[in-house]
Amino acid sequence: MSNTVEIHVPDIGDFNDVPVIEIPVAAGDRVSEDDTLIVLESDKATLDVPSPQSGTITELKVAEGDRVSKGSLVLLMELAAHPDAAAPVAETPRAAPDAETVEQARPAPASRPEADRPEPAAGTPGKPSHASPSVRKLARTLGVAIDEIQGTGRKNRITREDVEAYVKRRLTAPPPTAPQGTALLDLPDWPKPDFAAFGPTEREPLSRIARISGPSLTRNAILIPHVCNFDKADVSDLEDFRKRLNKEAGPDDARITMLAFAVKAAVSALKAHPRFNASLDGDEIVLKHYWNIGVAADTPEGLVVPVIKEADRKGLREIAAEMASLANSARQGKLKRDAMQGATFTISSLGGVGGTGFTPIINAPEVAILGMTRAETQPVWDGSAFQPRLIQPLSLSWDHRVVDGVAAARFLRHVSEVMSDFRRLSV
Repeated sequence: MSNTVEIHVPDIGDFNDVPVIEIPVAAGDRVSEDDTLIVLESDKATLDVPSPQSGTITELKVAEGDRVSKGSLVLLMELAAHPDAAAPVAETPRAAPDAETVEQARPAPASRPEADRPEPAAGTPGKPSHASPSVRKLARTLGVAIDEIQGTGRKNRITREDVEAYVKRRLTAPPPTAPQGTALLDLPDWPKPDFAAFGPTEREPLSRIARISGPSLTRNAILIPHVCNFDKADVSDLEDFRKRLNKEAGPDDARITMLAFAVKAAVSALKAHPRFNASLDGDEIVLKHYWNIGVAADTPEGLVVPVIKEADRKGLREIAAEMASLANSARQGKLKRDAMQGATFTISSLGGVGGTGFTPIINAPEVAILGMTRAETQPVWDGSAFQPRLIQPLSLSWDHRVVDGVAAARFLRHVSEVMSDFRRLSV
């Protein structure tokens, strides 16, 4: 009897023809349950496929760049000996596993008709969740809060199958129903001219990020009543301070950018004007008492928005280091899903490119987004003469259903005043 089994891509949702971007293991490696076998590109993030059991890899069946789907054969594994139970054995190649057979290492409970098995439902946030360390690790890998899952195991224990079923439902769930009056936008058909009739053309496919983010951007632009305010900040003194901090920094310290100051200024403004740190939920406004700042990052595949969690509790250098690390992961295509979740407010900076202003699209369910372009030296009248000052353009797109123009002007002025005199944060 052979002790070699096939490991397949599990059923965790709408994974069809996604690329393998990393294989951290090789033939001959010993792996433990939940060790990462391959890394896939999913949506704007990466997704680790963990090992469902312990053993030794005997043969890889995929290579970097291959495209896989649910049930694709990943590798062959020689199972590790288990002192307490007979190890599962695949004597002959099997078909792609369904969601109920992904984990072969765990002994099956007393059987009951599949139709009677309860569908894992959403749990109660804040309620203690019973799950093994391996199941908790799987939930973290997939970017799922364990307390959101209702267990179907003994005494409501959360199993691996519960996690996989929950993620599958989340990924395959239909989008929320559009508000009344927006289901049908009586628009003319999109024009389809013969471009080649006017000159040479070529075609290239949209990146995966562009294909996925496009519908969300369209939804946000159409359904959110955007208004944009503009202001500017005199950051001459702040720039001198920034340069001085970087000059004093050690070789291992992160270099502080103007964007790090903007994150702290935004947090200060959000605390002073809490409606900008909110979301609209039907007839209610959800005011959030945490401050997570999304920072848009440009990558070869398109724009992604990693999140600085608990930005109010972090210093400038810590924020700068985290932004650099997240941006590097994004450019390498290794940004994890949970690194892009939970933002309460977003900053989009074009400072490294240029421009004098723009109107960024709000990232729903947030209610505002701050835009920054390149700071430029301009002549400013000081009462007796023109002085060269470094001026930072600022723009704020906001949701008119939640805030109004006066509140937006005050919010943006708050950001401007903090960036013009950073000592205000100590008041």
